[in-house]
Amino acid sequence: MSEPANYATIEDMEQLWRPMSQAEKDRANGLIPIVSAELRTEARKDGKDLDAIIAENPDIGTIAKSVTVDVVARALNTSTTGEPMTQESQSALGYTWSGSYLVPGGGLFIKKSELARLGLKQQRIMAVNIYEDKGHNC
Repeated sequence: MSEPANYATIEDMEQLWRPMSQAEKDRANGLIPIVSAELRTEARKDGKDLDAIIAENPDIGTIAKSVTVDVVARALNTSTTGEPMTQESQSALGYTWSGSYLVPGGGLFIKKSELARLGLKQQRIMAVNIYEDKGHNC
């Protein structure tokens, strides 16, 4: 059984994001297959086959490439020497400090908006008629 294709390449990363150092390329080479697998898994959770959708609509493949680049670029921008903060607050004499971490515990993360770009994790509206319809007009 052949391995599924990745949704982006190092060349895509450099074209859509920026030129990378060799260390970044090496790390991206490890991250791209993981992000591609994560996207497939998220699609399966939604009852969809992302590869089949892409085969039917190549535009979704272009979006999957863009999402993959965005997720990998975010991971490459995340510090590996400390916990990255998104917000920090300090006080002086009251000795207070608070902060929010970008990804508690580290690791990759895919935003809901990125999944929505692929047609995944969209909210569904469902209505249930709780009254029996007897043909009466109110």
